[in-house]
Amino acid sequence: MALFIACHQHQADRCPASDAQMGPMLLQHLSAENASGQGVTIQAEAVVNDAHTLYLIVEADSRDRVEDFMAPFAQVGSVEVLPASSCEAVIGRGGCASTAA
Repeated sequence: MALFIACHQHQADRCPASDAQMGPMLLQHLSAENASGQGVTIQAEAVVNDAHTLYLIVEADSRDRVEDFMAPFAQVGSVEVLPASSCEAVIGRGGCASTAA
């Protein structure tokens, strides 16, 4: 499994958390059970206060799988999925540069 950081941003007037139907649907989408069923393991999640920005640290077998998982968030804003590494892996390889070709 590879590590990724997924970032979702939306405008304040499109905030899904303030929508009585969309908010609970997205919360259920982020549940461990649902994510696992889509081949994604969520390690951590947080929303930046007052910034309408969600960050997820996830594991999955591919970037495409994470992008598919994040598709509901793309309906209300942007989604960016970035390959990532643990600090231990970065130190082990001697720096932040990716060893992937």
